[in-house]
Amino acid sequence: MNINKLANLVNGKIVGNDNFFFKDDFTGRFTFLNDANPGDIVIRHWINGKGIEIAADKKIACLITQNPKDDAIEVCEKLNFPLIVTDKIELANALALSYTINTFSPDSTNIVITGTNGKSTTSHLIYHILNSAGYHVLTNTDSESEFNTLIDPMVSKLISDEISNNGKLDYLVIEVSEVQGWLGKLMKNHAALMSEAINPDVGVITNIAMDHIGLVNSIEEVFDEIKAVPKAIGDGFTILNHDDELVTRLDAKNPFYTSMSKINKDDAVYYDGEAIFLKDEIILVNDDLPFKSNHFIQNILSAIGACVCLNIDMDKIITGVKSYKSLNRRFSKLNDNPLIYDDFAHNPEGIKATISETIKLLHKNQKLHVVCAIRGSRGVEINQLNVDALVESVNDDIELYLSSSEDVVNDLNFVEDSERDVFFNTLNDNSINFTHFNNLKDCLINVYSKAQENDIILLIGAQGMDPAESILNDIIKI
Repeated sequence: MNINKLANLVNGKIVGNDNFFFKDDFTGRFTFLNDANPGDIVIRHWINGKGIEIAADKKIACLITQNPKDDAIEVCEKLNFPLIVTDKIELANALALSYTINTFSPDSTNIVITGTNGKSTTSHLIYHILNSAGYHVLTNTDSESEFNTLIDPMVSKLISDEISNNGKLDYLVIEVSEVQGWLGKLMKNHAALMSEAINPDVGVITNIAMDHIGLVNSIEEVFDEIKAVPKAIGDGFTILNHDDELVTRLDAKNPFYTSMSKINKDDAVYYDGEAIFLKDEIILVNDDLPFKSNHFIQNILSAIGACVCLNIDMDKIITGVKSYKSLNRRFSKLNDNPLIYDDFAHNPEGIKATISETIKLLHKNQKLHVVCAIRGSRGVEINQLNVDALVESVNDDIELYLSSSEDVVNDLNFVEDSERDVFFNTLNDNSINFTHFNNLKDCLINVYSKAQENDIILLIGAQGMDPAESILNDIIKI
């Protein structure tokens, strides 16, 4: 890889030195500025002159950016430092991912997972099944969803570091956002671009629903972002959710279906309410499943389908499913008396599914308290859809609490007045009682003090609910 070829591949223009800095060889490692070693390549959405000086001091091979700010160009020319400027930083990150896999892990079997809901749980399930079967596996799925956006070189860095430290990988399990953007601008065909870079043997598409309002504004736009993913998977198997009408419209060369009801297809795994079947043979019964809620069972089906297509021994798949423990904030149980569940339900489908499944757990004389964090700085549209989902899901027997979480969120997640107002107005228009708190701690203190020991408390929301577990631990100790 020379710098001119690199610039051409990312549709970029070289500024400053037209060779790698100090003519050192490229190490093959793409990474972040603060983590870079001599000879690495750094990818950043923006860089200023100070950042160029740091890069030069670190003797990195070159830096790729979309937005050279302030005096970045001048400093590059002064220091004769190589900077590649591209209009689409996603091309650089896709190249970094492809190059890293081809260089460091050319023999691994790769799996890509995308869709609106269930990506993280499905990815983590596949990872757990393969890991428990004794394979060396790497996934970018983590409990806080920090590594799964692929809009920076984090996954490329994780792969090169893992292999350098621990040796050859058997499997890569990569979660890809179905819709992605930067500073409010859609990165078109992100899921397909990244899937093609991963060159997967198996792909999973969980569902197609609304989430990233502003980047996309209709379900058809979401479909347009996902529809090219099966082509990127190519001759590999594509695991498709047969219960999602839009997913069934996707054109996959080698489809394998999942369903929450019996399906008459040879290449399918399904659930009939009592057990999971593969080709009409029972492989797992309800008592074997780590979760009983429908949306989690759908994730289990997707993970099983992927592992079947990978030709993993069925006994190992069954063992992996039975021993699985969920990611944080995926319907995690935080307390017994009262029962407290915490779920990363942050879009309409997630909200409806999680509340519906929680209602099924209620027994006589139990009350459900739903605590919802309003999504901050995400716009009125997604919050309108979220509160509409609440209206559809709650009833007069449910105590509803809202939190703006001003005490725990940063400026990027601050709830604007318009976002708060759309919740208030919609709930009032539908005669739904609620209690709002500016601070998450005050909200949790209130709901915990009001709940009886046999009640259920459900916590839902994204960043505004992330610190709830640690806050509750302190409250419960008092």
